[in-house]
Amino acid sequence: MSYFRMYFTIGCLSLLATTLLPNQQLNACAWDYDTIAMERQRFPEAHELIVGYFVRHSDAYYQWRIEDRLKTPFGNRTPAQYDDIAVAYDKLGDSPKAIATMLEKMQRWPDQLKYESQANLGTFYIHNNELEKGLIHIKKAIEINPDAHFGREIYQQLLVEYVIEQRETNGNNNLPLNRSTDTVFPGFSEYVFNKFQDENGSFEGKEFKKAAKGILGMMRFGHYDSPILLEALGDVLLFRVGSGQSNMIAARAYLKAAMETDSQTAKAIYRKKADRALFMQEVIGTSRVQKDLEDEIKQGKALFAQIQADEQAWVKAGKNLDKAFQDKYYNSSLPVMKVNWHFYDTIPLNVRMAFTVIIVCLAVLISMYRYRRKHKAQAKLQVS
Repeated sequence: MSYFRMYFTIGCLSLLATTLLPNQQLNACAWDYDTIAMERQRFPEAHELIVGYFVRHSDAYYQWRIEDRLKTPFGNRTPAQYDDIAVAYDKLGDSPKAIATMLEKMQRWPDQLKYESQANLGTFYIHNNELEKGLIHIKKAIEINPDAHFGREIYQQLLVEYVIEQRETNGNNNLPLNRSTDTVFPGFSEYVFNKFQDENGSFEGKEFKKAAKGILGMMRFGHYDSPILLEALGDVLLFRVGSGQSNMIAARAYLKAAMETDSQTAKAIYRKKADRALFMQEVIGTSRVQKDLEDEIKQGKALFAQIQADEQAWVKAGKNLDKAFQDKYYNSSLPVMKVNWHFYDTIPLNVRMAFTVIIVCLAVLISMYRYRRKHKAQAKLQVS
């Protein structure tokens, strides 16, 4: 019995060690809590922006802001107030009024070639689907201040140029920009690669991080639910030289883009791109990420519903919404968004096997211990 216990214990420990040692076949596809956690560290706000879990104003605020700024007599109105009014119109979906307001500002101060004016006007034209006009002013903004907003306008320019090129090629404004899911460089990331590689063909992977940061800035301060921005973000996250991909967040970006388009053809293409982002793993599939995404979007909607209720109440109470909003949402931290890990499914296969081996070993050893005690007790009875 002693030899059996020794060999059994050695066997259990060997199997346990095998399951715990790095194993290419087991670990290559076992994406888990650590995977999504690491991706969130690389781009701290990407996940929240995709699902809408971030602080932003409601329509009630932007309507209040327009009325508040227009109270200032025309002759006393400042350039900053014009910017506030124009952005509010754009946020309310009235890009033509936003454009008119910005043009009025630029006519009043023609000698001030302000970065803000050019950047805002270019963005408003883009939101009004006048891409060529918007591109002119975005380029002027970059000339004035290429480093503003961490170079966000540089990638806005690249994205607009890419959209124009793709639309001319595809001839359909309603479909995703890049319809292939089998290329090494998905869509916009290939465009960025071609723009920034040098004459020798070398390329710095950090450029993709800058591009992602630029797109995230456009989402935060523009339209976070734009299928074009979501698609471009997914493309960039799938190709990051030297620092790893962010497949799970990229898949969410594609799936969210599918939710934001009315075209059934586009929905199918975006879902295929999400499948492509997840094809290298075995545990987490598209349907699982879709379910997680829907749960996370619910949290984003709940947060925004609270903001909307607060701002509507502040309007009725006659409060200054700028101050009230700052006091509640800028001067205090939000609860961390809850990410559904689906505990058992997200545990890597080798870890699950290790726990199984441990449980089996303990169960057998306990049985053997009980058997030995029982055997000794019977022996004592026979002796006595």
